[in-house]
Amino acid sequence: MSGATVRATGIVTVVLAGLLASAFVLGRSLVPEQRPTNTGLAGSTAGPHYADQPPSTEFPAAPAPGRPLPDASPDAEPSAPEGGDDGPGPFGVRTATGSARVALTFDDGPDPRWTPQVLALLSQYGVRATFCVVGENVESHPDLVRSIVAEGHTVCNHSWQHDVNLGKRSPEAIRADLLRTNDAILAAAPDAHIAYYRQPGGAWTAPVVSVCAELGLTPLHWNVDPSDWKAPGATTIETTVRTQTGPGAIVLMHDAGGDRSGTVDALQRLLPELLARFELEQMPVDAP
Repeated sequence: MSGATVRATGIVTVVLAGLLASAFVLGRSLVPEQRPTNTGLAGSTAGPHYADQPPSTEFPAAPAPGRPLPDASPDAEPSAPEGGDDGPGPFGVRTATGSARVALTFDDGPDPRWTPQVLALLSQYGVRATFCVVGENVESHPDLVRSIVAEGHTVCNHSWQHDVNLGKRSPEAIRADLLRTNDAILAAAPDAHIAYYRQPGGAWTAPVVSVCAELGLTPLHWNVDPSDWKAPGATTIETTVRTQTGPGAIVLMHDAGGDRSGTVDALQRLLPELLARFELEQMPVDAP
């Protein structure tokens, strides 16, 4: 083969390679991006997924262990610490149990898949906890509320529809929301004693706390938060709770609002260890 032929063949090869590369790039640009799909277990896919609604960034977040939340209002009067190492949260909301006991709290339920699993684990270890329930879920699953109450756990009002902006609404709207949720709880379980309210996202405001006072509800916050609503995995949830929980802690976890398999797995590992270190008790229904 002559040198001229070899050179011509090489040029043709380079040109063809360039055309093929251009066609590949053009083809990729015309194909929609495929987002990764979650192959994990899906919990109650037909129900509300509050995990898609992150905590408000306009309000104080949960305090670090052993440190109180900053006061959210310059006019709010500080109240005495409720117990443990933590002082009161914004507007005096409760961030500790008031004793050396530790309280496990579960938000956003009841959920027909995850709540029974949490209840079964608590029953297995003889632990009572506090369930902060959402009104629309109570209405959909009254049997689970009856189970929660029958097994000796404390029920806490968590608003009707997990509205993190509820505190920005009028006192009348806040009051109607909380009363509607209370009514749903009592319709499901007439023997329930509703002593607490937990604001979605920890988005406390003066009007919310004021309405709580009118209705005889103690505003309930937390001081250990493994952010399990993000579904970070059982190991992360377990490590956070294990290392951050101290005497008087109020631990925030979730039994609804999304895939809670990680929370259930972490709870199964945590309960024996926490019981060896602390006395676990539900928030008392005779709250001040």
